[in-house]
Amino acid sequence: MAKLYFSEEHEWISVEGGIGTVGITEYAQEQLGDVVFVELPEVGTAIEKGDDVAVVESVKAASEVYSPVSGEIVEINEDLADAPGQVNQSAEGDGWFFKIKLSDESELDDLMNRKDYDAFVEGLE
Repeated sequence: MAKLYFSEEHEWISVEGGIGTVGITEYAQEQLGDVVFVELPEVGTAIEKGDDVAVVESVKAASEVYSPVSGEIVEINEDLADAPGQVNQSAEGDGWFFKIKLSDESELDDLMNRKDYDAFVEGLE
């Protein structure tokens, strides 16, 4: 079963078999409002933890999406090009941005679980 982690920059990563699926959290998409455009990285790109790898634009603002881990981009969610609103409809599901092959699974130790992330978000409000 996939394990789910969260970053302080409001990204989530679901990890299974050394591959992480990354997107923005429900909280992040609520702050952005209606998503109108998503710019995704290229497959094969090597990424360091904390790099900005994607951009999400809404009617309110444009925001960087940072990688919560280091690795190589192995897949992108091409559906978002035609349907960026999927991010609003299913931020932590069908609205994922990219998949990354983790180069160092110990980086996951720096991320939060759901309970800790929910407490982190409550502290922001």
